[in-house]
Formats: sequence, C-alpha cells, structure tokens
Amino acid sequence: MAVWRRLGDIIAHNMVFLVPLCLVFGVCAPDAFAVLKPLVTPMFAFVTFQGSLGNNFFNLARTFRRPAPMLVAIAISQVLMPLMGWVLGGLLFSDPNIVAGIVLEYSVPIAVTSTMWIGIYAGDMSLALGTLLISTLNSPVTIPATLRLLVGATVQVDAAGMFFDMLVMIALPALAATALNQATRGRVKATLSPALAPLARIFVILVITTNSTSLHDFMFNLTPELAGVMVFIAAMASSGYLWGFAATRLMHLEREQAVTLTFCSALRNISAGAVIAQAYFPAATMFPVMTGTLFNQFLAAVFGRVFSRAFSPDANKGNQPARDTEAPGADCSSPAHRPQGHESAA
Repeated sequence: MAVWRRLGDIIAHNMVFLVPLCLVFGVCAPDAFAVLKPLVTPMFAFVTFQGSLGNNFFNLARTFRRPAPMLVAIAISQVLMPLMGWVLGGLLFSDPNIVAGIVLEYSVPIAVTSTMWIGIYAGDMSLALGTLLISTLNSPVTIPATLRLLVGATVQVDAAGMFFDMLVMIALPALAATALNQATRGRVKATLSPALAPLARIFVILVITTNSTSLHDFMFNLTPELAGVMVFIAAMASSGYLWGFAATRLMHLEREQAVTLTFCSALRNISAGAVIAQAYFPAATMFPVMTGTLFNQFLAAVFGRVFSRAFSPDANKGNQPARDTEAPGADCSSPAHRPQGHESAA
C-alpha cells in the first residue's frame, strides 16, 4: 500500500511535467488511446468522487455563514470569465466554434486541484471545499445556461444531454462522496481517499491523454488563428489569478481566505469541459478547451510564487490568529510543504 500511495504522490507532484507529456502522447498517437473514449465519463466520475471525499456538509454551513468570498469566487470564475471570453473571443476570432470553446473553457466548475494549491499555501480549506461543492453542484445548470445564453444563437447545444452528463460526471459523485464522508465522520477521508487517490490520478492522466487525441489534426495543421487561440487562453487563464487577487485586496480578506479566493477564481475543471466539447460540439471547440491544460497547473505554480509574500503565513502577523485550515491528508503549516491531499482533473 505504501508503494501504491507513493505512486499517487509522484503523479500529483509532477503534474506540471506530466500534463504536457499527456498532450504529446494524445496528439501524436491518437489511435492508441481511441479505445478509452467510452471510459472517459466513468473515469471522470471516479476522479470527482475521490476528490470530494474530504468534504462534508458542515463546510457548506460554515461557508454560508460568511458567503461573500464564496460568492465573489463563483462570480469571477463563472460569470466574469465566461463574459470576458465571449466578448474578447468574438472580437479576435471569426470561427464561432472556437468562441464556443473559449466560453466553455470558462464555464466549467472550479477544479478540485485548487484544494491542492490552497493546501500548499495554508489557505481556508473549509471555504475552498464549500465553494468547490457549490460550483460543482451548480454546473449541470450553469454550463448549459451559459452556453445557451452566450453562444446558443450560433452553436447547437444539447442542454438536456449535457445536464445529464454533468450530473453523472460531477454532481452525483460529489454528493455521494460528501454524504459518505459525513456518515463516517471523516473516516473515509483518512482511509478510503488516500487508497483511491493513486487510481484517480492515473485516471486523470488517461482522461487528459484520451481527450487530447482530438487535437491531432489541429496541432499538425496549426494556423495563425489557432496559435492566437493558445496565446489568448494563456492570457485569460492568467487574468483569473489577477482578478481573484485584486478582489481579496478590495475585500480586505485575511490571508487564508485570500489564498482560497485567488486559486478558486482561476483554476478550472478542464477535463469536464473537454468531455463536454467532445460529446456535443464540433472538433474546433475542443482546441481552446484542451489548450487550457497546457497552462492550468503551470500557472498555479507561477502565480503562487508571484503572490508568495502575500500568501506567506507571516502575512498574518499583526492580524487575527490564523484558523485551522488543514488540507485533507496534508500538513499545511508551511507553503513549502508538498501536497498530500486529493487530486482531480488538471
């Protein structure tokens, strides 16, 4: 079991290197991974289930008592960012399917991997898990509604089918895991979640690789427009951190909440978007969605370093004592600590 868990840790600690490799394998050898396409949805549901085992319904109660940071994070990630993507994407790109991919990229829920980075910088884990659960449970409604509102006039969206898939991939597994952790008084967080984590991380790798097979034709026929999409997605992804950090300053949040709001504003569950794009949209829509995987974890590391002074526990000196925000399965006493918590889709 120790070797098995060590494998999961190795994958989690090297995602910034493994994700580009997944993309290379998927793009260069699409036929080798085509057999896995029918398994993407169940694999993703498993990843969501494992990633939600550290949550409980008390997190929601705690978050709702002081909902402002949660509401701001959701507003930035699921209102401001899709609107920016639609407006700027429509101005810069002529293909409506590419614009649809940009909107989809920024309509998906907050990534479960945000808890990993929030744990590294000793953020408010209760706020993180509560915000994550609300974002995830809302996604079967918010994703189809956002796409219908912003791009429905030019791109056909199967809202009913998408709603069902989001229930299966995200909402139901998240609810089941949360209820199980609640019923066992947190025992599954300490026992089942670490045991399942290596398999979940392997599934993450397989989902990313399988979904990236759709990029084969685009990457080998890269046009100036598609190259521009890559630059645009990188800029948009970076802006999420800047919007989130600016909001923490305007709200005068404590350090722990500032860490959480910043990462929750930027990190997106891209694999969910890739599954939706592959199932319901033309191939061109997949490109901006999958391009996000190039930057998701890399930019988290970059902006964690950029904001390291503000995110340091020393920033709490002179303020109220820091709350206990220990990440599930991790000692988060130092920003330098390597994450041992759960992992989800990159």
